Amino acid sequence: MLNFFDRSKNLRLIKNIYHFFLLITMQFYFSCTNNSHQYNVLFIAVDDLNDWVGFMDGNQQTQTPHMDNFADKAMVFDNAHCPAPLCSPSRTAVMSGVRPSTSGIYNNSPHFRVSPVLKDILTIPEYFAKHGDYFTSARGKIFHNDTGQLAEKNSWVDFQEMTGITMNNHKNKTKNMLVNKMPYFNRKQGSLDWGPIDVLFEESSDAQTALWAASELQKNHERPFFLACGIYRPHLPWHVPKEYFDKFPIEDILVPNTNANDLDDIPAKGIEMSDGLTMKGDYQRIARHEKKGEVVQAYLASINYADQCVGLILDALNNSRYKDNTIVILWGDHGWHFGEKLSYRKSKLWEESTRVPLMISVPGITKPGSRSKRAVNLIDIYPTLLDLCDLPLKKTNEGRSITSVLKNPNIDWPYPSITTMGYGNHAIRSENWRYIQYQDGTEELYDKRSDPLEWSNLASKEQYVDIKQELKKWLPGVNNRIRMKEIGKRGQRKKVVTGLY
Repeated sequence: MLNFFDRSKNLRLIKNIYHFFLLITMQFYFSCTNNSHQYNVLFIAVDDLNDWVGFMDGNQQTQTPHMDNFADKAMVFDNAHCPAPLCSPSRTAVMSGVRPSTSGIYNNSPHFRVSPVLKDILTIPEYFAKHGDYFTSARGKIFHNDTGQLAEKNSWVDFQEMTGITMNNHKNKTKNMLVNKMPYFNRKQGSLDWGPIDVLFEESSDAQTALWAASELQKNHERPFFLACGIYRPHLPWHVPKEYFDKFPIEDILVPNTNANDLDDIPAKGIEMSDGLTMKGDYQRIARHEKKGEVVQAYLASINYADQCVGLILDALNNSRYKDNTIVILWGDHGWHFGEKLSYRKSKLWEESTRVPLMISVPGITKPGSRSKRAVNLIDIYPTLLDLCDLPLKKTNEGRSITSVLKNPNIDWPYPSITTMGYGNHAIRSENWRYIQYQDGTEELYDKRSDPLEWSNLASKEQYVDIKQELKKWLPGVNNRIRMKEIGKRGQRKKVVTGLY
């Protein structure tokens, strides 16, 4: 019992009680403000990466040990597809949550903010900064433009140029020699060109990007973070250090199984998209110059290089204080063709262009090594992250949260994936079917169970009318285009946006 007449003892006791409760209050405060109870997000994008990764079935010769190791710890989506099979519209849809058919962004230009729909929209990191008080930072290719190191306190600044965006760093960019000697190919950034270069791994720009991300993961962050890292390879040109080419001897290279008559049952719009019958098209030229093996070798070398960059980042996370409370998402923005449908490159509505690697690890939710065959789309990433991080619903998101699939990979999932390539051209990919409808109404239909390579177009067969009608229900309800108008005097005219139509 307190002796109220002993004032000095009482004061000491009161002071001790005060300090005790102050300590408890401070501990509670720091436990609430420390990010240990709230998910961080590590967001890794790999440019032009198709399903030629070890944890998928795209190519048996590929070497991706670091991504394969992550697949053993995460959930792999075997049937994930892109919103668009081209860099800017795909990344714009992922980062904004809005489909190309709604925004009108179908190509690599114009800049996505030109769209009236996207002019003021909050992208994923902006939303995290505004509604979750997240620290956001990025380097490499996340949006269509390469992004420099950005670490704004409560905001996201996109599209700052990063020095050294070519394969070599700024000081060594003269080493970036274009070494492919085939005279037909253009020798400029982004062209279909390849060859080993005399550059150390750590000198290359993607390695520098990965090292930057690794250093960010070693810092003490007072707030939860959204850290984005974009690896540029295996985007063209395929110039990577020689050591990566050496892993794939040209005499051992296997080229994909293709069908020379694959366009016989394809509508005119599909043949035009393929460009496989024109003598100036990539397919005819590569075949004419007998470069099919070299192209495959260069792509595999570039993927192996990208895998080492990814490994740097993931190793840094595993050795950090954040490994147990960080969501990791690793994705490719679209696929790539290597002769299938007589095509090379991307920008098609067939499986090789639309299927992408997607792996997600959520501490306490995903089961290591789990896989799902449910049809999902990269546009689902935005609402999923908001769901997982307990952030407010964003009404403009056109994807849907796949949190339920992360919890149960075999859950009933009636939703297909929608991919758009240009105005009015869409592919609907369910678990068992691919349906394509072009702007002019012509169609393709493939049974993925019996025809995984999509060699037999069933769209004209009467017995599949009901299947087509069911898949057609998922076609986008709008197909917007950006209306542009030229203004100004002769010689000073410029295009301005006047709306959508």
